[in-house]
Amino acid sequence: MVKVKNAFISVRVQEKKEENCGSVEFQVFRFTNKIRRLTSHLELHRKDYLSQRGLRKILEKRQRLLAYLSKKNRVRYKELISKLNIRESKNR
Repeated sequence: MVKVKNAFISVRVQEKKEENCGSVEFQVFRFTNKIRRLTSHLELHRKDYLSQRGLRKILEKRQRLLAYLSKKNRVRYKELISKLNIRESKNR
């Protein structure tokens, strides 16, 4: 997870000197890191229902952002899901 994060940030910094934390790509990247962290937490603590609820909420937010990006700019969407190594939704 750390390697992916560092690689993505280094690629982003090279592309743009000024980091845009409000961009859709950056938000999806942050949600993906949270999802991976919560997933590893839930493997150890299976009955942590509050974390399960939080994970579902973050997954829904990421799904909405990806749907928006898919509609607005398909090329950026494809690049993002390949960089983050997440699978494409069946609806798209």
